[in-house]
Amino acid sequence: MEIKALIFDCDGTLADTMPLHWVAWQTITSRHNVIFPEDRFYALGGVPSRHILQMLREEQRLSIDPIAVSREKEEEYLKLMAQVGPIHEVVEIATDHAGKLPMAVASGGTRPIIEKVLRHLNIGGLFAAVVTSEDVVHQKPAPDIFLEAARRLGVRPENCRAYEDTDLGLTAIRTAGMDAVDVRTLIALRQKSA
Repeated sequence: MEIKALIFDCDGTLADTMPLHWVAWQTITSRHNVIFPEDRFYALGGVPSRHILQMLREEQRLSIDPIAVSREKEEEYLKLMAQVGPIHEVVEIATDHAGKLPMAVASGGTRPIIEKVLRHLNIGGLFAAVVTSEDVVHQKPAPDIFLEAARRLGVRPENCRAYEDTDLGLTAIRTAGMDAVDVRTLIALRQKSA
């Protein structure tokens, strides 16, 4: 398989945001009496907040508005934006391939937030396309977001390598027919050699 394009998830892959998202989730779940354990938060990495809140509302028979509470969660997260750092192992891959292969971001986040994160890390210019949860109907683990990123890059899915930090995201990549890289392995290798 000849790799002609690279596609990156953002949260937990390019950007070390997941602990900060968890802080924001704790604030709003406490505010609205929603039960959302930390292990489930990490297991649902890549699923848009509005979809998680819809699921929790149905399971717990809550009277919350998933869209409104999702906005509250994003507002809480934005307060923490200054603390966002890069995941060096993955950003280095993107930087090394800049100008050599077309690259895209495929994130379950929302466009305003993802674009702010990419600007904050000063890496937005590396990517020819940014695909977010608003751009597709079916979210991870469906392959749609990765397929849309490949389409926007003009590269066949089987010629794409994609990077992810969650099992749901890796399932989406493999279902799309792309080469999947689990960045958790890259991070663990770097820590082991340090």
